[in-house]
Amino acid sequence: MTTHSPHSAADEGVPVSVRIRERLKAAHRRFHANDNISDFIRPGELEQLLDEVQGKIAGVLESLVIDTESDHNTQDTARRVAKMYLHEVFKGRYAKIPAVTEFPNVERLNELMIVGPVTVRSACSHHFCPIIGKLWIGVMPNEHSNLIGLSKYARLAEWIMSRPQIQEEAVTQVADLLQEKMQPDGLAIVMEADHFCMQWRGVKDMGSKMVNSVMRGAFLKDANLRREFLALLNQRRD
Repeated sequence: MTTHSPHSAADEGVPVSVRIRERLKAAHRRFHANDNISDFIRPGELEQLLDEVQGKIAGVLESLVIDTESDHNTQDTARRVAKMYLHEVFKGRYAKIPAVTEFPNVERLNELMIVGPVTVRSACSHHFCPIIGKLWIGVMPNEHSNLIGLSKYARLAEWIMSRPQIQEEAVTQVADLLQEKMQPDGLAIVMEADHFCMQWRGVKDMGSKMVNSVMRGAFLKDANLRREFLALLNQRRD
């Protein structure tokens, strides 16, 4: 975990977003849309960032020629949108990873486990339109694997998904995180989602869904195991 020095006088008058960005650059850390940057945010700065984002959103509304003074529906929209981005739909960028207790595989379980469907919500990094779908997770543990509680799969997935991104990268990030936490012999993830950047704009195709998968370890090497997982998954989707 990164440690930070207290707020300095030199920071006075510098926007909080600039201070955070400078720390990231100094540490040679990436801050892409789907990266978590919580280690570089000091106590109290998220509220300052909320105020800054609110001001920028107010400027966007002004440029869109939306009356936020006499229109009762939009008077507090800038604040609501800023809160939504920082504390809800993009919170996976700014919040620490949720606490997850890992248990040793005392019973030496080595049979296929499937978790899902887990409802996931994300946003396309191209247009910030919603991505809403389901996630299925297959785990092939070994005697040295760590096990986690059922609800923790959803919490970890939500932490990854609550960022602007593309579906292919999101699924890979979930796989990387679970692989690190559990160290299984095999890991498989399938995601099926609606993309509102296709339904709400562009071609406006309401029927299209995107399905993609990540297979690791035993699921890559063993075709029978892969078929078993996909067959069980399809039963749960019906």
